Amino acid sequence: MTDTPTPGAGRTTPPAALPPLSLDTLCRVEFGPGRIDLLPDLIADTGHHRAFVVTDRGLRAAGVAGRALKILDAAGMEYAVYDEVAPNPSTGNIDAGAARARAFGPAAVVALGGGSVLDAAKGISLLVGNPGAVAADADALWEAADGLPLIAVPTTSGTGAETNGFGVIEDTAACRKVYLGHPSVKPRVALLDPELTLGLPPAATAATGIDALVHGIESLASRGANAFSVAYATQAVGMVGRALPAAHRDGSDLDARAELMMGAHLAGQALTLSGLGLVHGIGHALTAHTGTPHGVALAAVLEEVMEFSAPAAAEAYEQAARAMRVPPPADGDWARAAVTAVRELSGALGIKRPLRELGADRAQLPDIAAGAVADAVTKNAPRLPEQAEVLELLTRVY
Repeated sequence: MTDTPTPGAGRTTPPAALPPLSLDTLCRVEFGPGRIDLLPDLIADTGHHRAFVVTDRGLRAAGVAGRALKILDAAGMEYAVYDEVAPNPSTGNIDAGAARARAFGPAAVVALGGGSVLDAAKGISLLVGNPGAVAADADALWEAADGLPLIAVPTTSGTGAETNGFGVIEDTAACRKVYLGHPSVKPRVALLDPELTLGLPPAATAATGIDALVHGIESLASRGANAFSVAYATQAVGMVGRALPAAHRDGSDLDARAELMMGAHLAGQALTLSGLGLVHGIGHALTAHTGTPHGVALAAVLEEVMEFSAPAAAEAYEQAARAMRVPPPADGDWARAAVTAVRELSGALGIKRPLRELGADRAQLPDIAAGAVADAVTKNAPRLPEQAEVLELLTRVY
């Protein structure tokens, strides 16, 4: 995506409120209960008849991965499995998976899992296409050779990682998150089967669902927002806001699971076009320092960042509040109404925790603040923060 005008004789400059842009077309989306049965055909459509399946041990133990593997077995398709993806995958984790995939040989990569698995699979795919490369080469790999084709099968409704060609990976040596990606590892297919999320526990449903909600809200307020991202984000906020409480209350509610999965996907489409903001900047830094699950880290600071950003994001927060069907506020303060709605939703999910309960030491707060300000996503925030302002915010939620 770019907002640079295209040169051309006789062309007039469009109004600043509607800058020019270019968009990649969406990947193929297969959505609905039972769509996992299409997996062998989708692999074959990539030109490969072998699969390298990236997942995690939790999904193997829960039987979710087994369901997909049985489908491959029934189709007579050769595959190998790498199930050692960690909750916050590191560069070492990616290197180990890539070594396994290189040994297996040419194949389509199937990412079966939550955001961590999808992010790891993108890195593995890219490294296989670049012999000798390692995950620590993340910055240089944006200009590298193509990776293996990838099919994304999310088993949570949160990250929207199936919509883009990058992963957020932990550089444990530098204690920071890095962005590892390339256009070639944007999934060829997003296979969205809500049946795969039916066994997700309430706490995980809440954490991943809050992630999706934040994607929608931050996409609306992002400096990179455009007509397309706003359309996706508005729909996403509405769907996630409706479906998340229902899916959290009753994990077997397939209608709620389906709506939540589609909402998370649309939020992923939005963030891919617009970028995110300070909530994610802090979330990345907090997770890198404490290991806090991503969605829980976001929930810890969501309302406070919205309050900080409100002077520059009033219109975006009004859109979010209206999408969540918030009644018109008597005082006309839609931004405050949006913050209240988010606070009530977090309260119903029981997800918000003070930083001290998340393992953060007070002495770490300056480093977390510095990491948040330096994170690339923070540059999209509607109100750009100083490090001292982020530190003050962190101190309030400690």
